[in-house]
Amino acid sequence: MFETLILMLDATMRVSAPLILAALAGLYAERSGIVDIGLEGKILGSAFAAAAGAAVYGSAWIGLGFGVLASVFLAMIHGFACITHRGDHIVSGVAINTIVAGLTVTLSMNWFSMGGQTPTLSGDARFLSVTLPFADALADVPVIGLIYSELLSGHNILVYLAFLMVPATYWAIYKTRFGLRLRAVGENPHAVDTAGISVAFVRYRALIICGILCGIAGAYLSTAHNAGFLKDMSAGKGYMALAALIFGKWRPVPVLFACLLFGFLDALAIRMQGVEIAGIGEVPVQAIEVLPYVLTVLLLAGFIGKAVGPKAIGRPYVKERA
Repeated sequence: MFETLILMLDATMRVSAPLILAALAGLYAERSGIVDIGLEGKILGSAFAAAAGAAVYGSAWIGLGFGVLASVFLAMIHGFACITHRGDHIVSGVAINTIVAGLTVTLSMNWFSMGGQTPTLSGDARFLSVTLPFADALADVPVIGLIYSELLSGHNILVYLAFLMVPATYWAIYKTRFGLRLRAVGENPHAVDTAGISVAFVRYRALIICGILCGIAGAYLSTAHNAGFLKDMSAGKGYMALAALIFGKWRPVPVLFACLLFGFLDALAIRMQGVEIAGIGEVPVQAIEVLPYVLTVLLLAGFIGKAVGPKAIGRPYVKERA
């Protein structure tokens, strides 16, 4: 049973990585006052760009660069609509999701002629697992060996980066001047403007960080977790990341635990396929796979208690004239 638990937690870490990155991306955007429904589109767009770049150039790192650039580009479109032109945040985000869902398939069919997919990635075109020092030597040690060699070791570098981004985000949000301005812009942009700080500039920087993190999340899906791009491979992870963000009440560490919960349910769904439970029989695969999405709906319906976001979230800022 202990080994099974370790394997479950190991799968949880892998599945949670893109959710953590996307949720932290949303945290930066929404802390600045920008509602970002377009997380889903940015993940999907960067997944395609990363897979296409890796397939053409044979390098996962080049693919990651293309994925990040594509995601930041989409984030800037969202910023141009919502910050510069004070458009509706929800409409802009939904438009990005819709456009990217169709554009990725169209481009992949036009460029690769593989029915909406990219070529299968292998070798240097993928991020492969990293074995930590002494993992093989400690593998046979009871308890500690299994935890170190199976749970902590054997992930690709983007998984470790996702978890490292949690303390990095905490430090950036709560311990830096940029973080103070970011939180202030999300709460009271007029006061920030009065202090001589550009509200638009702070929000654009928040969206750039959001785009970078979503770009890494998308690249992880297509060049690390999988071996290429598939149609709609983001599979609602952007929306689940938003639910985790609300569940974590816009704070990095609670957001991490919310993402791990979603990841654990997803890993459980995979683990329970074909397993028979005494007195119940074999649980339908569809019933297990729907658990993360049911939890998402429950969280968004307010079953976590009152989650109060930044006061200025979703409100376009109009600079006061003297």
